Amino acid sequence: SGAAGPDRPQVVSHVQQALSYTVFDCKWVPRSARLLCLGSAARGTGLVQLYELHGARLELLREIEKPKPIKCGTFGATSLQQRYLATGDFDGNLNIWNLEAPEIPVYSVKGHKEIINSIDGVGGLGIGEGAPEIVTGSRDGTVKVWDPRQNDTPVANMEPVQGESKRDCWTVAFGNAYNQEERVVCAGYDNGDIKLFDLKTMSLRWETNIKNGVCSVEFDRKDINMNKLVATSLEGKFHVFDMRTQHPTKGFASVSEKAQKSTIWQVRHLPQNRDIFMTSGGSGSLHLWKYEYPAQRSKKDSEGSEMGVAGSVSLLQNVTLSTQPISSLDWSPDKKGLCVCGAFDQTVRVLIVTKLNKI
Repeated sequence: SGAAGPDRPQVVSHVQQALSYTVFDCKWVPRSARLLCLGSAARGTGLVQLYELHGARLELLREIEKPKPIKCGTFGATSLQQRYLATGDFDGNLNIWNLEAPEIPVYSVKGHKEIINSIDGVGGLGIGEGAPEIVTGSRDGTVKVWDPRQNDTPVANMEPVQGESKRDCWTVAFGNAYNQEERVVCAGYDNGDIKLFDLKTMSLRWETNIKNGVCSVEFDRKDINMNKLVATSLEGKFHVFDMRTQHPTKGFASVSEKAQKSTIWQVRHLPQNRDIFMTSGGSGSLHLWKYEYPAQRSKKDSEGSEMGVAGSVSLLQNVTLSTQPISSLDWSPDKKGLCVCGAFDQTVRVLIVTKLNKI
C-alpha cells in the first residue's frame, strides 16, 4: 500500500522476531548493530532483551528480568563510551543500567507515585550542550527533570498548580538544547494539553490544547534552536508546530494532518534528515512523511508582531505490518533508513526504508 512511483521510499520488513511478552519500547544501542526491547512478562515482571542484528536474523544476547514492568527507555543522557540505559517502570522508578553489568542500577530513584509513561534524555551521546538530563512524565500528573550526577531530588518538577486537576502525562521530549543555558521540555497530556516548559527560566513558556489525548511529542532535533515540534493524538491526527516564531497571543503556527482513523502512538524524526518523520498507528501501520517549509516562515500581523507561517506535510509512504498497534519506534542513529518497531502482537520488526537520499 501507500504512495507509488519509482523514486518513492519503500518500507521493507527486514526481520521479524516473535516475543513471549508485551513490548512497550524498543531502542537502538548507539554505535552498534544492537537493539533493546523493553516490556512486561506474563507474570508481571519487567524484561529487557538485548538483540544483535546478524544479516537477516536477530540473535538474543541477553535477557534481564526486573521486578516491575518497564514502560520506556532512553540512552540520551549517557556518553557514547558508557551507553547506559535509563528506564521508567510501572511503579514510578527511574533506573539507569549498565547493560554490561545489569544486576544493580547505577542510579535509582522512586521518581513518581505512579507509572512513568514516557522518558527522554539529552546532553549525552555528544548531542546537545549542557548537563546530561533525563525527563520523566507520569500518570501522577507530574513531569520531572533529573540530573543523574545529583542525588534523589529532581532539578525541575512541573506539577499542576494548587486547585488544578492532575492530568495523565503521556509523553515528554527535550528540545532547544543548543547551548549551555537553553533547554526546554515539551509534555503532552491525556486531555489534549501540550505544555512547553523553559528550564532556563523555570517557567511555562507556552501551552495549547489539541482537543485530543496527546500520545507522542518530538522536536525534529533536540540540539538546535527550536525548529519544529510534532504532536500526535488519540484520534489519528498529528500537528506540526513551527517553533521558530512565537507570537505573543497566537503562539506557534501549525499544520495538522489526519493520518488515519486510529491512534497515532508515536512520532520519530529521521536522524539524518529533520524534515522526514515516521508515525506509527493503532491500526498496525507506519506512515512516512515529509515537511515542506513555506516560502516565508514568518510574517508581520496587523500590529507589527512577528507570527509564524506553517508549511505543509506530504505522505511519502505507508505500510501496514500488523493487526495490532505499533506502540514504539526508533530509527538507528548510525545507519540511515534502519528502523525498529515493537507492536502489541508481541513482535519486534527491523525495517529498512529505502531511497531516503532521493527525497
